[in-house]
Amino acid sequence: MMLAALLLVTQVAVQDPRLERLDPDTRASVTAIVDSAHGAGLPTEPLVQRALEGATKGAAGARIVTAVRRLAGDLGTARSALGARAATSELEAGVAALRAGASTQVLANLRTARRGPLTMALSVLADLVASGVPADSAAAAVLALAPNARDADLVDFRRAVERDIALGAPPAAAASVRVNAGAGARSPTDKSAPHLKVASPPYATTAFSPRVPRR
Repeated sequence: MMLAALLLVTQVAVQDPRLERLDPDTRASVTAIVDSAHGAGLPTEPLVQRALEGATKGAAGARIVTAVRRLAGDLGTARSALGARAATSELEAGVAALRAGASTQVLANLRTARRGPLTMALSVLADLVASGVPADSAAAAVLALAPNARDADLVDFRRAVERDIALGAPPAAAASVRVNAGAGARSPTDKSAPHLKVASPPYATTAFSPRVPRR
């Protein structure tokens, strides 16, 4: 009975009807990658979604297969660093951080330093790099904040760094100054718990509307 159930789960993973959108050769290749990932215990939904994204954009079959295969490899790398219990969202955020330039050791250190989900911490790391902060500086900043900062604190920190960069601060310096100033802390209006002091923008005194958080 147990064997039959396992076979049924495997068949569901292999025969995802959404992949019917792909041409036969591409579908066969993607299905093989998805099946292999499923057998390795990796999440398959991100792989299916990557294939469908390629189909929606009209990408060639070979490019779709390459993108799906690369993602499967990166998910495996992220899981090795974050642990077998890492959630799908953490693995996807881990892939983004790795592709931004973070090392597997940084991911492993985050796993050790931070209790609870790592999705936001990893996403903020990747976002900082996308904003121009060097990968090693972004990793150092997130690692410094990770043990005590809430997810909301990390979002506030990212917004503060992005604001300072928009006002002319060098990206690496903006991240460093904000870490030292405790810019990733709770808002002063949050009375639910103690918070660190949020410093004023160190590079300009003019008001700048923060961006809407990317969550």
